Amino acid sequence: MTAPERRGTTTVSDRAVRRIAGRAVTEALPGRAARATGSSAAVRGGRAEIAVDVALPYPAPLTPTVRRVQDHVTARTGELTGLDVRTARVGVTALTPDRMTEPDAAPEPGTAAPGGRVPRRWWAQRRLPLGVLTLLATLTCGALATDLILVHTGHRPAALWRTGALHWLYVHGPGEPPVTAAALGCALLGVWLIVLAVTPGRRGLLTAHSPAPATRVAVDRGAVAALLRDTAAGTEGVDTVAVRVRRRHATVRAALAFGDRAAVRDQITDAARRTLAECGLRRPLRLRVAVRPLPVWTPPPAEAAPTPLGAVAPAGGS
Repeated sequence: MTAPERRGTTTVSDRAVRRIAGRAVTEALPGRAARATGSSAAVRGGRAEIAVDVALPYPAPLTPTVRRVQDHVTARTGELTGLDVRTARVGVTALTPDRMTEPDAAPEPGTAAPGGRVPRRWWAQRRLPLGVLTLLATLTCGALATDLILVHTGHRPAALWRTGALHWLYVHGPGEPPVTAAALGCALLGVWLIVLAVTPGRRGLLTAHSPAPATRVAVDRGAVAALLRDTAAGTEGVDTVAVRVRRRHATVRAALAFGDRAAVRDQITDAARRTLAECGLRRPLRLRVAVRPLPVWTPPPAEAAPTPLGAVAPAGGS
């Protein structure tokens, strides 16, 4: 008679382990907005290695939350599969507003979201100018330090570029054109750096209100223009639409193929205002709507006026 342990084997596929691990992510934080965005698993004999990418609730302490998800996924996967599961590798790919702390409604336009004032403009980090200046300063100081070290420790003569630069500065006075041009260039560079420091940049972004506390939201001006274009194009009688969105105003120009011009303009204006309100911009845009009839457009026929009571309608022909 065959012993029970030798009658057969149970094999758990990688796909089953991957699905169980992904499901365990949603169980790790009951009532919270946690989900798996991707998972992988490798089963080798009686052992399994798993890795999951997760979207965690925000705001929440990241390190203890990740540890809790990691421990639960490892224990739950091992319990359901019967495998020896190594500690799961967890990667955070997104943060989503927490349902437990999300307010019931978005703030009204013109009011700040909970957790801080909404900034008027989205400030750029100016990485390119900072990187270029840092690189130039590093190369210059590094070359000078290397030459000084070689002169004092290796008993080598000073580099020609350093002695040549000192000689050129010695023989050229402040009033000479090369010196004046170099000083003007340095002054312009300084003015440019000051302008970069005091201006926000990122002119293509419009700040918006956020329902989540301590979260900054910005909307691209191109996205706002696309929304307004789709809204105006859906109006009956409109043929083509051109939209231009600036920092403080938005302009909608529509070409009318048929219909009443004033009525179509009112419809586009109302729909565009609702679209801008739904964007939740921190600074509402001033809306301008222009409707231009196409050459093939003809005015709609005027409705016949009702005949007053007691009036006699004109008689027909002979």
